[in-house]
Amino acid sequence: MNFTILELPYLVLLYNIALGILGLIAILFFHGSAINHVLTRFKRLTKANLALAQYNRVFFHFYLAFVYIALIHIVEILMWAFFILRMDLIEKPVDAILFSGSCYTTVGFISDVLPDGWKSLAFFIAFTGLFCLAWTTSIMIGMTNTYQNAWDQKYHTGEGEI
Repeated sequence: MNFTILELPYLVLLYNIALGILGLIAILFFHGSAINHVLTRFKRLTKANLALAQYNRVFFHFYLAFVYIALIHIVEILMWAFFILRMDLIEKPVDAILFSGSCYTTVGFISDVLPDGWKSLAFFIAFTGLFCLAWTTSIMIGMTNTYQNAWDQKYHTGEGEI
């Protein structure tokens, strides 16, 4: 009989997967609530600005929302780095941030520095980044439509020149 599934390396891998999934869920909940807050604020403010023909304010809120969204992604990278540091998987905070950012953005400019048994954590960080960046892209498309609408109204009404 083959009992390799009961060997310790498989238990470590299951533990790694469970913690990776928990990190993914926590960050997706954070991302969803944070980006929803930014989007709701953007819609509320730009609706009022459009009603008052304050087109430049729509443009300002558009760019400000992008800054907030970038900060949300940076916080998510820092959350993964904090998790890695708390688990004592990487010693130096800068290395944890660089590794998390490399995986989250799926750029992969940092080699895998995680200890054996934790190598699959990079997959969960990358998976989180893919989901969050795709979610952000869909939100930004809607915001760009509002921006374009304000631009069209501003220059259609003769308040500016193209």
